[in-house]
Amino acid sequence: MTSPGGADDRAEGSGDVPSVGAREIADAVESLANLWSTAAQEAAVRLSLHQLRALRALETAPEVNLTGLAERLDIGLPTASRLCDRLEAAGMLERSLHPRNRREVQLRLTGQGRRVLGDVARRRTQALAGVLAQMAPAERAALVRGMKAFFAAHGKVPPRSPETP
Repeated sequence: MTSPGGADDRAEGSGDVPSVGAREIADAVESLANLWSTAAQEAAVRLSLHQLRALRALETAPEVNLTGLAERLDIGLPTASRLCDRLEAAGMLERSLHPRNRREVQLRLTGQGRRVLGDVARRRTQALAGVLAQMAPAERAALVRGMKAFFAAHGKVPPRSPETP
């Protein structure tokens, strides 16, 4: 039998054993993903997850070419090309010849593409703020600290959106 404050108590509440909190975090991530997806689908223009990812990639890497976009999205060139065809037809991206390499086509967001991304970002921020408002200030601060530690441990810094201070 373990006394209070022993190994069993640490495993259940303090996060000393990484696998203990993994299920709770997985559930929270799934809930966040649902909130994120629902907010995006309520935007004025409904886009698929791949379309949103493509627009976001173009926002963070202006004038990328088709190969670069395919690599960023981890999809094949034919899939990336069809994705760009649909986004171009919707007026959200434009293709132009590279000024120094006529064999290369650059991809750029249009004003409409930027507006759609802004609308989705605002809706997602509002949905997330609604949930965060239900938390105590100390819980929100702990969540922010935990997310920063997660990103540091994962070795990646999340991209900052224009709305992020």
